[in-house]
Amino acid sequence: MSEPRYTNRGFGLKQVVGGSVVRDYASPIVDRMREEGFRLAAGDLTFHLAQEFGFCYGVDRAIEYAYETREKFPDRAVYITGEIIHNPRVNERLTSMGIRFLDGRSEEASYEGLTADDVVLLPAFGVPTGTMDRLRAIGCIVVDTTCGSVLNVWKNVERYARDGFTSLIHGAWAHEETRATCSRAGRYAVVRDMDEAELLARHVERGGEGAEIARRLAPGLSEGFDPERDLSRIGCANQTTMLAGESLAIATRMRRAFAARHGEGGVAERFRAFDTICSATQERQDALEALLTATPLDVLVVIGGYNSSNTAHLLEIGIARGVATYHVADAASVDSASVLRHQLLGTKEESVTAGWLPEGPVAIGLTAGASTPNAEIERVMARIAEVRGVALPSRF
Repeated sequence: MSEPRYTNRGFGLKQVVGGSVVRDYASPIVDRMREEGFRLAAGDLTFHLAQEFGFCYGVDRAIEYAYETREKFPDRAVYITGEIIHNPRVNERLTSMGIRFLDGRSEEASYEGLTADDVVLLPAFGVPTGTMDRLRAIGCIVVDTTCGSVLNVWKNVERYARDGFTSLIHGAWAHEETRATCSRAGRYAVVRDMDEAELLARHVERGGEGAEIARRLAPGLSEGFDPERDLSRIGCANQTTMLAGESLAIATRMRRAFAARHGEGGVAERFRAFDTICSATQERQDALEALLTATPLDVLVVIGGYNSSNTAHLLEIGIARGVATYHVADAASVDSASVLRHQLLGTKEESVTAGWLPEGPVAIGLTAGASTPNAEIERVMARIAEVRGVALPSRF
């Protein structure tokens, strides 16, 4: 019997690799905080952890499958199409395990060099249909870690396409998940925010925005996009890690535009919308809102990869609530009690803030994106305590 060339269920080696996963990513201190009120005092610092944070089920599963794949094929070349999740430490760990990246960071790895003997991991974000076709043509073994929430989005946009609807996707065009979704959508338009969605809504209501749509939304438009034709019937979808409230507001605005143009009777045949925000994304956003409502904070630290969409939206929530909020990649971002390196909202570059940590006592809020391991949360807390001249308690 020949070995399977594709799996999205792993290899049943969870018990074998589980110890390595726990050792690499777990944190006893974070576990204790979860059990004892999500609070930890260290000197004049008090850390308050949002009640939902860090790794979600889809991320856990993707990492587990990567470890299982390396265990299953110790003597084969194992590749991954790109970052398995948006966390630098996790991706560096895969590199240390001998998994090579096909996105250019591993110089010796390329699609042209793949053979049927090789194993290729697909990341949690999924891959475009063209990549899948290429891998099938080569015949290599494919291990698919695509998150179930992403698959749910794909089902919706594929249904829209079959029924003659254009997919209006709330997301970031450059994000791996959104590119994968667009490849399954047929006709599509990607909007980053309500401002871009408003442009489409105005065109639905009265027309006349075609040139501005082409100028502002390229390259997030399907080939040959014609606003008159392609905005006559739309179905809303979203990148699973977007700000849930904004996705809902965009759908509401687009529905209102169709009602204004075609009347309430015409909405059902021209407009569709489904909430495809990942439940873990929603839970982390809700938990942060709850923390900010219940606990006065001096500082909020959001931990996660700088290219992590769901982490950036946690930053956005903190800023909107008027709290001094900083998005740090990891513990190394904490230079000192005076200097912090962090990413500003809506930018791709690291900024430096002086005087970020007030004199005590200080209430510090903590949360982390769905791709951030608990071990990194602990390292950030330990580093903040260190620059303050105190230590995290071993027991509390």
